[in-house]
Formats: sequence, structure tokens, C-alpha cells
Amino acid sequence: MHPAKRKKARPTRIAAASVTPVAASAVRRRRAVLKADALQSAIVNSASFSSIATDASGVIQLFNFGAERMLGYPAADVLGRITPADLSDPQELVVRAQALSQAFGIVIAPGFEALVFKASRGIEDIYELTYLRKDGSRLPAMVSVTALRDTRNTIIGYLLIGTDNTARKHVEAEQERLDQRLRDQQFYTRSLIESIVDALITTDPAGTISDVNQQAEALTGRTRDELIGTPFKRYFTDPLRAQECIERVLSEKRVTDYELTASAADRRETVVSCNATPFYDRDRRLRGVIAAARDITERQQLDRALRESNHQLQAAKITADAANQAKSEFLSNMSHELRSPLNAILGFAQLVDSGTPPPTPAQKDSVDQILHAGWYLLELINEILDLALIESGKLSLSPEPLLLADLLIECQTMIEPQARKGGISVNVFPPERPLFVKADRTRVKQIFVNLLSNAIKYNRVGGTVDVRCSARPGERVRVSFQDTGDGLSADKLGQLFQPFNRLGRETGAEEGTGVGLVVCRKLVELMGGEIGVDSTVGVGSLFWIELRATQDVEFPHEPVGSLVTAVGDLPGGPPVRTVLCVEDNPANLMLVARLLARRPDIHLLSAKDGRRGIELAQSAMPDVILMDINLPGISGITALKILAGDPATAHIPVIALSANAMPRDVEKGLEAGFFRYLTKPIKVDAFMNTLDLALAAARAAPPQEDHELISP
Repeated sequence: MHPAKRKKARPTRIAAASVTPVAASAVRRRRAVLKADALQSAIVNSASFSSIATDASGVIQLFNFGAERMLGYPAADVLGRITPADLSDPQELVVRAQALSQAFGIVIAPGFEALVFKASRGIEDIYELTYLRKDGSRLPAMVSVTALRDTRNTIIGYLLIGTDNTARKHVEAEQERLDQRLRDQQFYTRSLIESIVDALITTDPAGTISDVNQQAEALTGRTRDELIGTPFKRYFTDPLRAQECIERVLSEKRVTDYELTASAADRRETVVSCNATPFYDRDRRLRGVIAAARDITERQQLDRALRESNHQLQAAKITADAANQAKSEFLSNMSHELRSPLNAILGFAQLVDSGTPPPTPAQKDSVDQILHAGWYLLELINEILDLALIESGKLSLSPEPLLLADLLIECQTMIEPQARKGGISVNVFPPERPLFVKADRTRVKQIFVNLLSNAIKYNRVGGTVDVRCSARPGERVRVSFQDTGDGLSADKLGQLFQPFNRLGRETGAEEGTGVGLVVCRKLVELMGGEIGVDSTVGVGSLFWIELRATQDVEFPHEPVGSLVTAVGDLPGGPPVRTVLCVEDNPANLMLVARLLARRPDIHLLSAKDGRRGIELAQSAMPDVILMDINLPGISGITALKILAGDPATAHIPVIALSANAMPRDVEKGLEAGFFRYLTKPIKVDAFMNTLDLALAAARAAPPQEDHELISP
């Protein structure tokens, strides 16, 4: 049995011996293939150099990651579409083709052939080339070109490997600049000793004077022969400091504005400012130091006076800044304090005016008087605040391309009720072609409405207002407003843009502040424009403004109103929605409650401070929140940030409802993340429309989504 066992084992060992080397070889080949594949992949995907492979005709077949990064083209934009010549500077291709044609005695076309001509003949070819990036910028590169051949040695394509040559070009340019500076400095040094008006002294490296000019003789009171060969430091009141000047020049290569006091032979002392550099011979061997000393006695006196003046100016600036800050705070506080009671006056007057049952005729007349006076007072507040903001430099503008025809139609619609009341016909004549201006939309509308309102207010019964637009030289656009009023005399035209000057109409029937035109002119000038007027007594007045023209066209977005679905359109009647109002002013809270009491689809919750508002929002999960800004404890903005940071309440639209109505207040509120920012006094229609927008947004968003993503 033992031999039999050995016979069975013998084939097994033979088989193992015959199979193991083959398997090992296969494993090694597989590892080699994988390593080669990894190496090839690393080369193709390298970001350090561009690899562009083409077919035999030059059409790009490979465009690696490095080429995408360096040239800015996605591979999909170039593969199978263009040749590397299409990415190269065409003028360089012309020059290269001419050089190759001359060198090889044949005509070579200035295209792809010029790039690969040498490589196609087996000649190693590395050259400089400028690629043109997708964004139009230029990329200097060092390019190596290799012909790709098949097993029959037939060219099947080309490989162009490029490296960014920008750094070397920058180094060369910087070196050339430094060389030029050195040449200029040498010329300057040679010319200086002959032409400079300052005292000029040259020394050897040890500080011994080797030459001087006449100004140096006058400064020291000694002749040139007396000075040459003597120590530089001898002629200054502080010899150690003078010697230090020479040593610093040798170590630092330049000394600038180094102050010394020169001592003349007659003991006259002169404060000088030294500017010194080393100088060299043609073999760049150090020869010594050249120092120019300028009398700065008068300059020191001026410097002292200037320092005193600057100190006074700085103190004045601090005082002015403090005054401006106090003025800004006063304006903001005054705006808030005036708007808060106006909110109650106008809000409740609007409630009475639109209430059920309607007011009696006598009550209606009284309410109309309250509303008229209230809105007029608000207009006066706004105009005075605008003027104060402009004069303090605090008014911010947001220029954008505006289509004048559309803007004028909007303004015409706004003033149409005023025109009908006065029997005035307003005609807006469209321009022959669309005209665009670069200006702040809100402020341009403010200007147009003011000019239209004045043209209606001071017109005759049954008169007309014609509005025209026209292009002007110098890339300007003029908008003119022609009325058929009484016109203005020359002396009144001279007073037209004076604040609070109503040109004798103070006792007339037309209301006004005398501020509107002043604000218009300052707004136009802030936007880089111009305003003017031509008037004829008995005929009428032509007011015009000119603004910068622009060719940029911005198409209007879809009106936000299109996103609103009226509450109650859903089957089965209107669902009840919850609105939380965070307001500490009882009158303002009562006004909101009265307004929302007219909406059976809305359930109102209220809180009198920010912390209680946050607690109610987190427990009741309202659909919309109305938030005052100035609240006890924490501000409305802080409360908004806390709500936005809570995933449970982050989706709830929060509408700011505040008497802080300065433009910067509104900007800060919107930047903080409010869905909308409404200023007090409340305009009922605008308030209700904004509330519907917020309810529609709340309906469209699941609770976990960010409310900003669905804000119209």
C-alpha cells in the first residue's frame, strides 16, 4: 500500500509544478496591465498638463482633465469637432508656418499642419504656443508634439502635451523690467551729478568724499578741493549718524529721506534730507555711495503746519461723523414715531371707510378728510426724509436696465385717478424704438410720478400732459413732460429748485410742500443724470430729465400675483388658516385684528413680545407670522433668526410690519430673511395682497422646506 500511495502522490506534484509558473506569470501580467492602465489613467486625468490627441486629420479625439482646466473648454465641446489649431493664436500659426516653409523649402499652411509638421516627419518638436481659452484670455504654453503610429508605422494621429508657460513668461517679463530699471538707474546716476540742483556728494565705500557739486560747496561753505579726500561725516553735526547713513546705503542699497544737519565753515547749520544709493563701475564693482542732500528747512515748517491742520481736520471729521450718525438716528426715530400714530389714524379710517354697514354720507365726508390729510402728511414725511437722506449721503441706489415705455405706463396708471379728477388728459407717446436707461427703478418711478402729478396739479381744467421719450447724443435718453398750465416767469424759474419754495402758491388750493422737485433733481443727479425746465407764461411748462442710456435688456419676471390662489377657491369652502401677529402696540394690534376679522378663513393669534411670539409659533405652528421690528425683550429680527433656525418653524413665511421705514431699514429686513417688508401706516389693499401671497406660499410648501425656496 505504501508504494501505491506514492504513485498517486507523484502526478499531483508534477501537476502543481507545471501549473504554478503559468499562474504566477498570468498574475504578473495582470498586475502589469493594471499598473499600465493606472499609469495611463493618471496621465490622461492629470491636471498638471494638457493632453490633446487627434486623429490623422487633426480632429481632437482626446481632451484630458488638464486640458479642460487650462483651456476652459469641456471635452464635449471639442471632441470630434475642432483641431488644436482652432484653440491656438492664429497669428502665431502664420509665423510658424512661414518659418517652417523657409526652413524646409516647401509651402506649409498656417493651420494644424504647422503644429505637427516636424512630428509627422519623425523630428522631435517642442515649441512655445499661445492657446486661446474659452473665456478669451491667453495661455502661453510649452507644447511637445508626437506622432502616433500603428503597428505598420502609419501615422494614425498626434499627441500634443502642453504645460502652462505663464510663470516663466512672468519671470522673463519681471527680469526684463528689473534690467531696464538698472539701465535707467545707471543713466540717472551718470546724469545726476551734472544736473541735479541738490547738494550732491559721492564717497568711496569707506565714506571718504570723492566728488561734489557746486550746491555741496555752498552747503558746507568749502571748496571742492577742500572736500575731496576728507571724511563725509566731518561736515555734519552728528558724525556718527552721518557715517551710519553711508553704512546703511552699503547694506540696504538705498537710503531715502535720511535727515542730517549740515554744519558749514561759518557754523551755519542746515537741516537736509539725504537720498543715497551705491554706484558701480561698468564691471559692476562697487565704487562707493552717491548722496543727494536737499534743504528741508522750509518743508519742515510746512509739515508742522500740515500736521496741525490734519489734526484739526480729523477732529472736525470725527465731529461731523458723530453729527451725521446722530442725524441718521434722529431721522430713523422721527420716522418711526410719526408713522406709528399715522398707522392707527389711516388704518382705522380705512376700516370705517370700507366697513359694513357703509358710513353715512356725512361720515363718509369726514373719513375722506381724515384719509386725505393722513396720506398727505405721510407724503410730506417721506419727502422730508428723502431730502435729509440725500443731503447726508445715506441714500442707496440700485441701478438696473429699465424699459422706459413700460415704466411710464405704470406711472400713468398710478396718476390716472388724479388726472380724471382734474379733467386732465395724460398722453404717453411711445418712442420709435425701445429705449433703456440704467437707473434705480423705485427712484425713477418716484421722479416720474412727481413730475406727472405737478403737471396735472398746476394745469388748467381740461388741459393735457404730453410725455415723450427720445435718444440724445452722448448715450443719453430724455423724457419730457409738457403741460398746458399757466407757465412760469423767468424769476420764478430761478427759484424753482429751492426747498420749501412754492413760488407764491402757498395760499392756493393745490397742496404741496415745495420739496418734491428738489428731491427729484437730487435723485436725478445721484443717478448721473440731469433735469431741466422750459416754460412760457400762458402756454405751459416743459420739464425734462436725461438719464444714461443702456443696451442691456432684462425681461420682466412673471408677476408674483400669478402665484396667488384666492383663499376659498378650494372645494368645500375656505379652509381656516392661522396667522400670528407679534405686536406690542395695542392700537396697531387692534387694527390688524379688525382687518382680519373680515376674513372668515383666518384665525388670528397675537403676542406682545418676541419671546412669547416664538413660543406661540412653535406650539401653534401658524401658516403666516406678522412681526413688528421694535419689540420688548428681543427685536423682530432676532425673533426671525430664532424661528428660521428651528426646523419646525423655518418654513413659515414671516412678514415684517414696522414703522421703521427708512430704505436701509427695509434692506436690512429683507436681508435678514423676511418674506416681505411692509411699512406703517398700513395700506389695506397692499396688506391683504401680501398676506394672500404669504398664505399661498405657506400652502405650497411642506413644513420641512425652506420658505425662501418658494417665496415669489
